[in-house]
Amino acid sequence: MFWKSVLLIAATIPVSAMAQSAGKLGTLPHGIYQCSLPGDAAGAAWVDLPGKQFIIDNASSYHTADGAGTYLFTGNRVTFTRGPMNGMQFERTGSQTLRWLDEKGELSRVRCTRRAGSI
Repeated sequence: MFWKSVLLIAATIPVSAMAQSAGKLGTLPHGIYQCSLPGDAAGAAWVDLPGKQFIIDNASSYHTADGAGTYLFTGNRVTFTRGPMNGMQFERTGSQTLRWLDEKGELSRVRCTRRAGSI
């Protein structure tokens, strides 16, 4: 009876909600992540967004010029859970790159890339 109840409850959860929580728990590579927008053919390939950077430094923590917080990384989804970036979500699209997810959960044009070098 218990498992039948669990299955009934699971059947009512939207697939997208289950997909967000799927995957192994992990951490991002330490370093400075700079956020940018695509440029154009007449200029730079990427245009840095001033003041839009964060540092991943210890376990599941980060900090910005506005303070520190924590994040949760499961599967390819990064969700900032505390601090100045609370509620922001990203999808990991490469080993050093995150793409910001808009309020609809869709990939935006903003990407945050880990800079070379150390903190």
